[in-house]
Amino acid sequence: MTKIYFAAPLFSEAETLYNDHVAKKIRLAHPDVDIFLPQEQGDINDKESYADSKMIAKLDTDALLESDILIALLDGINIDAGVASEIGVAYQAGIPIVGLYTDSRQQGATNQQKLDALQDLAESQFSYINLYTIGLIKLNGQVVDTVDKLITALSEYK
Repeated sequence: MTKIYFAAPLFSEAETLYNDHVAKKIRLAHPDVDIFLPQEQGDINDKESYADSKMIAKLDTDALLESDILIALLDGINIDAGVASEIGVAYQAGIPIVGLYTDSRQQGATNQQKLDALQDLAESQFSYINLYTIGLIKLNGQVVDTVDKLITALSEYK
């Protein structure tokens, strides 16, 4: 059975609902995978309980290092700090990484008005994502822009 570690922010209802939605779609499409979704680890991620930084780092890192694939949710104003750390661990361990980046501002890359706007200070029509972190993903995997493409990409690493 292929083990997948699903790295994603999990601190708001919107984030946990989205993570759950994506995990369910993956589980339906790939019933032969075992997904470690940190928000499902109640003992360590129950925010009513107590877990210190070492407990969280140990549990999540051990689970990541036991995985065959890392899925990294890249959406948001910045890549979540925990997700970025998990990407670094996976890269160093040689674990394939599939980044999911659904930011709609990536559309229109051939629109000349959008390209011209890049010459006007602070008028970029496109999102920014940290290139070092993206480079780690691309050196050991790929970035996709839809959940359907993520599901397809997982087949390449199973």
